[in-house]
Amino acid sequence: MLPKRKNTAEMLGAGKEDPKPEPPVRAPFLELTGVAQLPENTNCLTCAADGRFLGLAHTQGLSVWGASSFTPVAEWLEPQLELIFIQMTRMAEMTYLLGTVDDMGVARVFGFHSDVIHLLNIINIMEDVTVRSIFLTFDLHEGGHYGAASVSCNGVVWLEVYQFPVEQWLKELEMVSSQKTDENGTEGSDMKWSPFTLMMKISPPTLPAGKPSDFVTHCLTVDIIRSSGLHKEQSSFGSDAAITKQTHESPSCTQHFLLPCDGSTGDSKANPAGHPVAVAVWWSGSTSLLKYLLQKPLKNKSDVTPMPEMLWPNAKEILCSAVSRCTYLIALGLEDGMVSIWNRQSGAPVSIVLVPGETVAFSSIKFVDNWSVPAQDWDIVGTEPVGMLVSRKNGEIYMVTAGLGLQSSTIQLFQRPEDSRDLPTVAIPVPFLQAVSLIMQRSGKMFLTEAINRETVCYLTLPTSHQTASVYNPIYTLSAELQALFIRGDQESSGLLESQNQSQLFVFYFSQSDIIKPHIDCPRQPTALHHGTLEEICNVYLEQRAQSVDERNKALEQTWRKMQKTASALQRTLRSRKHQKDANQ
Repeated sequence: MLPKRKNTAEMLGAGKEDPKPEPPVRAPFLELTGVAQLPENTNCLTCAADGRFLGLAHTQGLSVWGASSFTPVAEWLEPQLELIFIQMTRMAEMTYLLGTVDDMGVARVFGFHSDVIHLLNIINIMEDVTVRSIFLTFDLHEGGHYGAASVSCNGVVWLEVYQFPVEQWLKELEMVSSQKTDENGTEGSDMKWSPFTLMMKISPPTLPAGKPSDFVTHCLTVDIIRSSGLHKEQSSFGSDAAITKQTHESPSCTQHFLLPCDGSTGDSKANPAGHPVAVAVWWSGSTSLLKYLLQKPLKNKSDVTPMPEMLWPNAKEILCSAVSRCTYLIALGLEDGMVSIWNRQSGAPVSIVLVPGETVAFSSIKFVDNWSVPAQDWDIVGTEPVGMLVSRKNGEIYMVTAGLGLQSSTIQLFQRPEDSRDLPTVAIPVPFLQAVSLIMQRSGKMFLTEAINRETVCYLTLPTSHQTASVYNPIYTLSAELQALFIRGDQESSGLLESQNQSQLFVFYFSQSDIIKPHIDCPRQPTALHHGTLEEICNVYLEQRAQSVDERNKALEQTWRKMQKTASALQRTLRSRKHQKDANQ
């Protein structure tokens, strides 16, 4: 007989009527384990997934440091250049791809090989100043084969998806590194690097002329009318006024790369294992999530607008989103405190959760990959509970646990602060710690909080002479491989005359602390339940349903008896009220 699944809700609590907390016990402080001087105006930090190198975006270019030694390995400099974003991913052993965006919205792609940084391409070269394509976001997929960017030009926003020639770039980097270099280190300056490919250009959906011809078109039409407010003026799809009306503000977009969800490797050329096969997109003000297949553009038809391969409609406007590590699940934070979780393979919702508390808009949602529930609490294949860290704009932070056929639960990790200085600016799950999240506040406070017992694990503090750089947007990076936090700290102002370069890199190594060791997550083998075919999942599901029939019948009988008792009590109450009313008359 399979165990009951109510243990999850009992262990985590429903989140609506939390017991009064015990008096807080002062948490310990985590000791700093490293410090180094940073280049002037270091605006962004990143760390390679393998933990070998740090990437620093700053004034006049970028630098690559050894993540363990904190020493510069290579740099690429250009006068009067201010980089404000950087991302790093490994293309091959000791070869990395870096993507950057400067303060003018220009994106560049670099290759780091043999301790040298090479400029491979400028994505949006501005040939005409009057037609400036500005990058609002830039995302490199792991491995560097694909990239995506939201682009703005003259008030119009769209999404571009790129395919990068990683194999060719690796060969060209090897060729350049084998050549003799001069004393100034200008090797490869005349190298003609292979160009990238623009795979698709996705614009916000527009109202189709005439009546909708299929379900997807119908949903898009309804979505556009609802988000633009056209229904208030004209509800007819065929109205020329409704079709030609344009919103004054162009919507922004959010995208996620999606891996194959069936676990198949596919053809080695058309669909290599580990490469994304689709991209999920939603636009601000929209209620629909769209999925586009990654296909090479047709010859001589680059202007053809790609059509979504799948659409997931939602009852409320989408405010934030996240995908699980295997991209099998997609979580959406909706208006009115709703969280919707979609299963990509079945195309059906896994769970819809109403987060308690004030109906304040969500600001972010993130999957907690190391959040686990005892195995006896999930007994249906493919329905392992998932955890999500949800933040609201008023500062409230919740841990949400849900799963197919399971009672969802919410735990409030952080209450709405009374002082605006205590509003959290960062709330992220720590990938190598069990049910632990990192929270940073505007006041500069940093601490780790544990979700199961709802207690503060420890505080992270910088030296009294320094404060967190940009308390509204801290400059930091978290390395799962090194189990370390790298964060920029600026020396506090001591007078009118102070040095222009007082920024330092502070490092907290979690694995070296006895405070953290009890919370370190033990690596688990990834479950293969999600990667079966639909037929296999259905067969296992039906088999387990047959095995649990006695338990389900027993639970049904108990529920029926409770309903009968409730109905009897209600009837007695009604009869009593009637007798009392007759007596009063």
